Amino acid sequence: MDLSPKQIVTELNKHIIGQDEAKKAVAIALRNRYRRAQLSQELRDEITPKNIIMKGPTGVGKTEIARRLAKLVKAPFVKVEATKYTEVGYVGKDVEGMVRDLVECAIRLVKDEKTAEVSAKAKAAAEQRILKLLVEVKKNDRGELDRKLFEENLLTSLQKGEFDNLSLEADVLDEPKSMELLPGGAAIDLGSILGGMFPAKHKKRTLTVKELRKLYTAEEAEKLIDDDAVTDEALRRAENDGIIFIDEIDKIAGKGNTSGADVSREGVQRDILPIVEGSTVMTKYGPVKTDYMLFIAAGAFHVSRVEDLIPELQGRFPVSVELHSLTKQDFVDILTNTEHSLTQQYAVLLAVDNIDLRFSPDAIDAIAEIAEEINLTSEDIGARRLHTVMESLLEDISYNAGGDYPMTTVEVNRAYVEEHLKSITKDRDLKKYVL
Repeated sequence: MDLSPKQIVTELNKHIIGQDEAKKAVAIALRNRYRRAQLSQELRDEITPKNIIMKGPTGVGKTEIARRLAKLVKAPFVKVEATKYTEVGYVGKDVEGMVRDLVECAIRLVKDEKTAEVSAKAKAAAEQRILKLLVEVKKNDRGELDRKLFEENLLTSLQKGEFDNLSLEADVLDEPKSMELLPGGAAIDLGSILGGMFPAKHKKRTLTVKELRKLYTAEEAEKLIDDDAVTDEALRRAENDGIIFIDEIDKIAGKGNTSGADVSREGVQRDILPIVEGSTVMTKYGPVKTDYMLFIAAGAFHVSRVEDLIPELQGRFPVSVELHSLTKQDFVDILTNTEHSLTQQYAVLLAVDNIDLRFSPDAIDAIAEIAEEINLTSEDIGARRLHTVMESLLEDISYNAGGDYPMTTVEVNRAYVEEHLKSITKDRDLKKYVL
């Protein structure tokens, strides 16, 4: 990854509107990782990531910035909620679980990459297995053709997808299902745990050729992948490239609360502290160091303040950025200037039912205006307010669409918006006069 901070922000701008301060902070943090990787091992060990804490109301892009950042550089990423953890001695999740979840994410990420690398070989091997089954089923159709030519014809038809809907009985691997031992905990893959203790079991199943190809390709890819290499690479990525996003950290901030439900707030902070400071966590894949992981914490901080966190934890988040409530112009930009915007999503969804949905500029303006004012007069839920407004606006169209109708063009303008959102705007106008 050799994107400059400006290029990173440009990529983030495709999906997130505004919040330039937060984007700059994460872009610099990401670039510093690349810079650190170019240094000698001695210097690299001395440089740790500068963790970030984000303040701002819900729905303004805190989580989305971190998620898009991780996706941009293909880094292992997990989002956890601080409220799910509790002090040692109380019932709740162990804080080390966030690191184990990150390692699982890294394993999946690397495994997917390795699978993509061997996909061509795995697919060819899978087709050979299916071909043997087809030969048995179609052997009476061979006629005068010799076996080799017959098999070549079958393989060509198989590769063209001509047999995709044909059902065949085959032996497939019977993998134990993943299960969750504790509510809210990571799923345990019983197959990987029991794989070395018991031989793999197969069972007879009747599946279409299309389904068989998918199963057999996955089995063949598994044979071609070196699990030890996957684990080594995943642990390296988790330690050096991993991003852990700790949401709702403001909910565990609070001084003077020493009784009732708040008893473990400061205890949770003290349990999180060594993870953020740098420690070694044992996972089923081996020990993992958290020293060079990037931690991004976020919270609304309506009631509490960042200063209410224990000083030691504050010190581990040296970069503090504030995200602001969305304005009308922000809503307009979200609806028009982002990739796969909400208006595009509704347009392609309704196009399935032959509705050509179009939004005029004054309709976009009206939607943005209503979304901003509802956030001001009721709970501020940021960009999520647009989902509420759009669902109410398009309810009649979505309900009446469907069936064997010709393509119909529906133009949504300001008059349409005001007519269909009367109930919302009526409540909004009344709230202006409520003290």
